[in-house]
Amino acid sequence: MLSDNARGAILMMAGMAAFTVNDSIMKLVSSDLPLFQSLAWRGIGVSVVLALMAWRAGAFRVVLSGSDKRLILVRTLCDTASTWFFLQALFQMPIANLTAILQALPLTVTLGAAVFLREPVGWKRLTAIGIGFLGVLLIVRPEAGGFDLYALYALISVALVTVRDLVTRRMTRGVPSLIVALANAVSVTLFGVLGASTEAVALPGASTLLLLAGASVFIIGGYVMTVSAVRTGELAFVTPFRYTGLIWALILGFALFHEWPDALTQLGAALIVATGLFTFYRERVAARRLRRGPQRA
Repeated sequence: MLSDNARGAILMMAGMAAFTVNDSIMKLVSSDLPLFQSLAWRGIGVSVVLALMAWRAGAFRVVLSGSDKRLILVRTLCDTASTWFFLQALFQMPIANLTAILQALPLTVTLGAAVFLREPVGWKRLTAIGIGFLGVLLIVRPEAGGFDLYALYALISVALVTVRDLVTRRMTRGVPSLIVALANAVSVTLFGVLGASTEAVALPGASTLLLLAGASVFIIGGYVMTVSAVRTGELAFVTPFRYTGLIWALILGFALFHEWPDALTQLGAALIVATGLFTFYRERVAARRLRRGPQRA
């Protein structure tokens, strides 16, 4: 039987795969639609489908406590704000630098979980996370550059996402993940609509709408699975599996855009996979020891 941490890891890996497929589809439609209009069109579909899923699952009938409502609101505001800061940084600084900063998330969430949620974090886990972070650096290989306002925006985005995940973990188990995902989808959709008001209107064609529908399906899966992941397992254990999104990006980059990674990128990917498998192995060992109970002398 899988432990909560093992289930959380599987959910996180599946969620990151779904998000990566969504990102690849959005890249495909970028030549036909401006960014904010793409977000708005996709967000409308996502919000409608999530609302239907929540209605069919009876999620709207769940009575939320005042504390959970506040946590959902804080999570949604953090996610929307992090999107704004992320886009501001993305438009103004090299993407390799921004990506390198954002990959600090597993470290910041792990430390946040240890400090604020009192979750146990052993030195072996911390070492594995650090090695995984080195693998990320080998992949992105950030350019040398100065620390400016937009680098600060990237750090603010990291801080906001860290708070978002810590807040998600504090929600009670009775809060439906579909409600959390729906709140996030509606907020980002509104953000896309507001941003689209600054762009020239471009109506999507049939093929673009089909791709956006596919993107909606995958991002819904990403929302639900990643929210469920951080609520199922310990943040310190589950968060490092976000790194696997880079592996999916390498695979899809080759399959869809004919981008083949060089030797350093392959080495970085291997480090990420190895540390993820090691962390998973450590969890399985701990779970077996817990099931066996204390041994007699």
